[in-house]
Amino acid sequence: MTLQKSDAADRSVRVDWNSYASAYDLLSEHNPEYQALLHDFEAFLATIEKPRLIYDIGGGTGNYTKIAARICPESEIRLMEPDAGMIGMAKSKLATHGNISYGTLALEDIAASEAADLVICVHALYTMPSPEERLVDLRRLLRPGGWLYLIDMGRHMDVRDWRNYLFSSLRQQLGLAGALRVFWQGREIAKQNKNIFEAQKAGDYWTHSEAELATAATAAGFEIVRKQSVYRGYSDLLVCRARA
Repeated sequence: MTLQKSDAADRSVRVDWNSYASAYDLLSEHNPEYQALLHDFEAFLATIEKPRLIYDIGGGTGNYTKIAARICPESEIRLMEPDAGMIGMAKSKLATHGNISYGTLALEDIAASEAADLVICVHALYTMPSPEERLVDLRRLLRPGGWLYLIDMGRHMDVRDWRNYLFSSLRQQLGLAGALRVFWQGREIAKQNKNIFEAQKAGDYWTHSEAELATAATAAGFEIVRKQSVYRGYSDLLVCRARA
């Protein structure tokens, strides 16, 4: 879920993903929209043949890897995440799973010696330089007919809108005191979300419509099986197969 190239530091707006990692799971656990995405991914896995090799690109703290490891215990899973804070949390969270390996390479630097059956890329592509080219790299990792499960943030991050939504949801779940406590513990998320918004406005992070993402995926060599707007309209979900 982080920028995948070493020259990212040259961009005009910087997001501190290491700080983001410290509270990421706390708010994600209480975010109904995030949980809905996890449930969708789990349902998707139930519809396909069990993959032999899975990549989770920009896998963050490992929430999607965790689902894949539980449902596909015989699969080999490679979680790729360049941010030290996030991959550290992922390793701790997933320590009981013996079928996961970890890497910190940028997507374009992964030398795939064998083709994958499934690539997961959730809320990471938009942070990468030249995202249309990175879609080609995602295709490169897959065998013909292999699956891409892609969710990408396409619209500007409206921090006030998300703050109001999450606080209302937290208050329903935990009461006023509980909501205030979680918001305080997760205050770094709000700070970094503002930086994401500024990076989007500056053009450092990619914004797109559902149709634009679909067009780019098709051009990169994918056949789109399912597409929809998700995450309260901020993100787009594509389920694709790699064309021969």
